[in-house]
Amino acid sequence: MKTYPTGALLLAMILLIVGCGQKSEEDAAHWATAEMDDILTEYQADAPPEQGDWLMLHLPAEMPHLNPLTSSDMYASTMLSWIFDTLLDRDQETMESIPNAANAWDVSEDHLEYTFYLREDMRFSDGEPVTAHDVKFTYDMLMNPTVDAPHLRSYFNDVIDCEVVDGHTVRFTCSQPYYRHLVMLGSLYIMPRHIYGEGDFNNHANNRMPVGSGMYLVEQWETGQRITLTRNPHYWGESEKGWPWFDKIVYAIITDDNTAFQVLSRGDLDFMTMPAETFMRRANTPRFKERFNRFAYSRPAYNYIGWNMRKPMFADKTTRLALTKLLDRELIRDEIYYGQAQVIFGNFMPDTPEHHDELAPVPFDPDAAVALLEGSGWRMGSDGILERDGIRFRFEAGTTIQNPVAEKVLTVYKEELARVGIELVIRPMEWASLLDRVDKREFDAILMGWSMPPDPDPYQVWHSSQAEAGSNYVGFIHEESDALIEQARVEFDRDTRIALYHRFQEILYEEQPYLFLLAPKVLAAGDKRVHGIQVYPFGVDQREWFVPQDMQRYGQ
Repeated sequence: MKTYPTGALLLAMILLIVGCGQKSEEDAAHWATAEMDDILTEYQADAPPEQGDWLMLHLPAEMPHLNPLTSSDMYASTMLSWIFDTLLDRDQETMESIPNAANAWDVSEDHLEYTFYLREDMRFSDGEPVTAHDVKFTYDMLMNPTVDAPHLRSYFNDVIDCEVVDGHTVRFTCSQPYYRHLVMLGSLYIMPRHIYGEGDFNNHANNRMPVGSGMYLVEQWETGQRITLTRNPHYWGESEKGWPWFDKIVYAIITDDNTAFQVLSRGDLDFMTMPAETFMRRANTPRFKERFNRFAYSRPAYNYIGWNMRKPMFADKTTRLALTKLLDRELIRDEIYYGQAQVIFGNFMPDTPEHHDELAPVPFDPDAAVALLEGSGWRMGSDGILERDGIRFRFEAGTTIQNPVAEKVLTVYKEELARVGIELVIRPMEWASLLDRVDKREFDAILMGWSMPPDPDPYQVWHSSQAEAGSNYVGFIHEESDALIEQARVEFDRDTRIALYHRFQEILYEEQPYLFLLAPKVLAAGDKRVHGIQVYPFGVDQREWFVPQDMQRYGQ
């Protein structure tokens, strides 16, 4: 049975790697069409998994904290999935819900009651038993409006009660059906009431040393250096599943891609994703391929430039459409991604049923953009910068120093904007600082990305209720869009729901609240000593990885 870690089933904010290098058009064309025969989609183990050793991984940006309810970025989600248990898991191949902390569950015929029966052998990493009271505590904290969790709470708006039936049975009651109730309730991390019930929840003392019932616990967090996870001695799944295979997982915090690749090459990392330029060049030598397996696979994630629509220069859709026409995304795909990405136009991923195949990305067309800007009232000022109603068309675009190549994407854009009289200032920041700026809505534009879950729901990012305190950072407000999202949430027939989502995409296409960029492939390399790596529709499952005893290096 292949499983998918469910802890991050909502949309997770990510810093997408967009590596680039200087090369000629002929060289770019060669790499975009290069033979990829040595690249694996899976690496089947040739022996049963064995316990022991350490797994050495790369963390490209340091998360602000580790709290299952208040953390919203992918790096925290990755770590939390090792530390905390969810009620249910998902089969990696079928995406169906399967038992985890709850070994059984019931759903009422009207989809309004969900009853979970917890395992009775679970303990937190401090040895205390896990009970239904901890599940209720987690739910109560999530629904507490003072808890900084609007991104997650949006999926539980219709859950109106959580009842402890007995010490290992908990029942949720909902005010109306929602096609993802089981998935979202099942993905709720279980937090210990005796730990998090005291103190300031948002800034809890255990936000750096969390206590959960998952496979691992945080042994040490060395700021700016590494985070070390070690086995949870009380983990219930070891006797049943064999997991976890590794004694420790060590995340090296390395913000520079070149440095990270050097660390990988000398054998101090076991697996890392990398920019396309690195993958196609430095990771493509015979010497490198002797030691490492290479992986290239699609995943449901995309990047974008988001416009703060509260700002006057981004308030009208005609201007936003002009801004989309001023970026040559095909050039970026070929020159920066070496062809290993797909230009997108909306929030649903290509090759999925929800994707509106009759729409196409807005083409690069500077002349048409100029005409749109003129039609929107922008006029050239005496200093060569466009003006409208006394406002100069000058804005900042925030990105992170942890992803310096993103600046090169923005530099391409800056040059095109300058040609028509728009001044772009690139503003690189620390990842945590960027998240803080975004949460406070203190930005003009941002270059970031979203990692998509199975059967995605646009509510978190696009519903107007999430504009002031939620993931609708850009402030997209649209009455018909809200109605479509709300209607889709209570629609259990997938074909009908897809039709609603197609109309929703048409609205995004008309309104252009994001400049949707690309859906890049994951390009990665793993040390050949690591076995059990397999690629599924939503990525890899690191819980399956192991190192045979005769190839183990650490902890012996």
